[in-house]
Amino acid sequence: MWLKPEEVLLKNALKLWVTQKSSGYFILQRRRGHGDGGGRFTGRLVGALDAVLDSNARVAPFRILLQVPGSQVYSAIACGATAEEINQHWEWLEQNLLHTLSVFDNKEDIVNFVKGKVKALIAEETSSKLAEQEEDPEKFREALVKFESRFNFPEAEKLITYYSCCCWKGKVPRQGWLYLSINHLCFYSFFLGKELKLIIPWVEVQKLERTSNVFMTDTVRVTTPNKERDFSTFLDIAEAFRIMEQLADVTLRRLLDNEIFELDPGLQDPTQITKRYRNFHNRVDPGRFLPSRHNSRRARLYPDLTADAISSIHLCCAEMENILVGS
Repeated sequence: MWLKPEEVLLKNALKLWVTQKSSGYFILQRRRGHGDGGGRFTGRLVGALDAVLDSNARVAPFRILLQVPGSQVYSAIACGATAEEINQHWEWLEQNLLHTLSVFDNKEDIVNFVKGKVKALIAEETSSKLAEQEEDPEKFREALVKFESRFNFPEAEKLITYYSCCCWKGKVPRQGWLYLSINHLCFYSFFLGKELKLIIPWVEVQKLERTSNVFMTDTVRVTTPNKERDFSTFLDIAEAFRIMEQLADVTLRRLLDNEIFELDPGLQDPTQITKRYRNFHNRVDPGRFLPSRHNSRRARLYPDLTADAISSIHLCCAEMENILVGS
């Protein structure tokens, strides 16, 4: 699990922990007495001590530290009960953060960036678990209040879900929150005293793709007529990308049908706004946002084609038009 970054003195902990991996700014350690076959006396002593401790005071046998170069002070950012669990966190750091940190010149900026990202991951994991259990709708309500205050949309603009991630501005990642609503993709960041606010209407999105660059191995790229925006370091990039695709598809079909758009009844109910639509593809069928196919003008024009086929035809036409205009 991710931990709220807390400083530890590595010098005094060397006898209790064994470093297993070290990579740039991160160190993966195993606590002595766990997984070493009960070899040396120190390991047996630490293992025995952990065994008799109360469960609330017991220390997880694996942890990951954020290393401040040139300092004996480190910050614990993750722990795990098993090697498999801690390695999943380690791999996430390697794939999503390690290469990103090279763009920073200031060491303190690196530390602040990593700590901010870990805190955001903790907040997202917490809200995700609460939403899945449907025990506490307040987390989504808090996000909704921030969304409304930051972007000042009309009341009819419904928030679907939100994610912690980074938006790349040039070669610098900006840690913040991505908000996905019915009509817009929005991003807000306030990092190192600088505010960044983006509003991208779904109607302007020309292309959505998962790509990579020299700093990131997995990025969501949003292309509009004037700009390309890259978003990365999602806790679950596959889920975020799937929902973005569905919202963009809904907008495309609305444009193709050119008919009145009726909001899903589940989103019109004020009590539903307090629930986070983490499993949007299961809870809200994009087809429910659309008019009946039999009443659609394009369905009458193409009675033997599916909606996806019709969409593909019009996309091809649009691309051909762009080619002709460009030539």
